[in-house]
Amino acid sequence: MADTAPLLSPEELAALSAAVDSGSLAVDTGYNTDASVRKHDLTSEDSSLGINVMSLDMINERFIRLFRLGMLEVLRTSPRINPTRAQIVRFGDYLKDLRAPLSVNIVRMSPLRGYAMVVIEPTVVFSSLDSFFGGFGRGVGQLPPGRLFTPTETRIIKIILQVFFRSFKEAWAPITPVEFEHVSSEINPQFAQIADENDLVVLTRFESEVTAQGAGFVDMVIPYVALKPVRDLLRSRVQTGDGDEESDKVWHQQLAEATRDAALELQVMLGKLEISLQQLQSMQPGDVLPFKKSEHARAMIRDIPVFDVEIGALGSQVAIKIAGSVGPSPMASK
Repeated sequence: MADTAPLLSPEELAALSAAVDSGSLAVDTGYNTDASVRKHDLTSEDSSLGINVMSLDMINERFIRLFRLGMLEVLRTSPRINPTRAQIVRFGDYLKDLRAPLSVNIVRMSPLRGYAMVVIEPTVVFSSLDSFFGGFGRGVGQLPPGRLFTPTETRIIKIILQVFFRSFKEAWAPITPVEFEHVSSEINPQFAQIADENDLVVLTRFESEVTAQGAGFVDMVIPYVALKPVRDLLRSRVQTGDGDEESDKVWHQQLAEATRDAALELQVMLGKLEISLQQLQSMQPGDVLPFKKSEHARAMIRDIPVFDVEIGALGSQVAIKIAGSVGPSPMASK
């Protein structure tokens, strides 16, 4: 390519700069000078336009309850699991913090496209193994980098994954039905390439307090692009809900029935009058306080008028007869 000469010579550029500094040359006279500009990298994905992370946190809370019950059923242990907030990170940055050996499991989440990854820290595996055979859930400490899992440990990992998939499937059921398929397993996360290093992934870490030596973790890693088809469902069904779900209707009916059984104290006020403190202090037994009797007495609940009633008798008991309903006064409702 031939060299092209600059449009302006150094002397001309210096003259323009001097004119701008002196104010003799007007500036900011172009088009759209008041437009705001924001930097945008075309090679990166904008996570602010897609997945609602708070919706994922709600799903993960439901998953934890199901996962603990499942672990108690099959492994005789109920680990204390502390979820962390779902994060959107670059896949390469996530891999930097991992140290082999780990139980790295590549899975397919149908109907979502691509592959996801479930990473189980060895502490969780060995504590579950110890609990399964009647121990106290003790771990074995740090493993050497090249150490492989034994067939017994691999079997425990499969049991954990079965409980994990079943719980995750049920937690996602209100959003969309998902099916899990185990594809392959690794001990080194560098060999599990579910995405490029610069691609975004949704990371959810479940920290499990299973041993006295410390806590292990289970990570669920889903490519960001895989969740984009269901982002509208995450917004509408998890964040707000439309109120037409069958569970909502049952809940409303049960709440209404429970409210009808609530006990209320009903008071009947026959009359009302005002006296001074001096009159009250001078009152003696036998004194009579005259007041104008209203047509109806007033039935009250917690000082709120509810009915106009008539006083009468039913057999040997004093009784009231409802004459009409009244609404609370403006002062009573404040």
